Amino acid sequence: MKFLDHLEEWLVTFLMGGATLIIFVAVLHRYAAGMAIPGVQDWLLSISMSWAQELTIIMFVWMCKFGAAYGVRTGIHVGVDVLINRLNKQNRGKFVIFGLCAGVLFTGIVAVIASGFVWENGAHHFWLNLLGRSVEGVPEGPTTPDLEWPTWMVYSAIPLGTSLMCFRFIQVLVMFVKTGDLPHHDHGHVDGLEVDPDDPLDNPYAMADNLHPRDLHHSLEGKTRHHDATDGSQSK
Repeated sequence: MKFLDHLEEWLVTFLMGGATLIIFVAVLHRYAAGMAIPGVQDWLLSISMSWAQELTIIMFVWMCKFGAAYGVRTGIHVGVDVLINRLNKQNRGKFVIFGLCAGVLFTGIVAVIASGFVWENGAHHFWLNLLGRSVEGVPEGPTTPDLEWPTWMVYSAIPLGTSLMCFRFIQVLVMFVKTGDLPHHDHGHVDGLEVDPDDPLDNPYAMADNLHPRDLHHSLEGKTRHHDATDGSQSK
């Protein structure tokens, strides 16, 4: 399971870095080929980079699908929880569990439907041919325009990424049932900057203003500080 802990980061980092490098090389090639340099220009024009745009689009699609799974694991997906945060601890927990179960159901359905589509789009032919079985009557499936890759390989990002997303929903659900904690991503966090977890101004999850997310373990009583908009004073 430790291999899956940072799978999304590895994939997204590789895909983003690779796509950026390909775009840089393609742009550099385009401008350099337009320069009248004897010998070099002819050599650059003989190199076709027409596949670069298609490949980067494919890489960004895969990056988005696995990035969505990363968002579930780290809690960075946008959610509207103003009403849920106004409920008591018990009822709030029930709604959180319902939402996570809905996420598991939705991503599971999408993964199953997408898997069937990929299978019928050429994956069936590929695996039968790989195993030495008869492929008579089984469609080979279309290919991409520039790279001429089987499209089922490209579309595999949907069942694979959504399946991982479903798995992350299950992980978050199990963790919430056991501990009552949800993954939180603090966009204002700066590595190396220490904060006081008991200070509600440093801990947004402890603020009772219905504008900040919070989990079931942060008490709100006696911890809210209000800023006076007129004189800037603080009171506990």
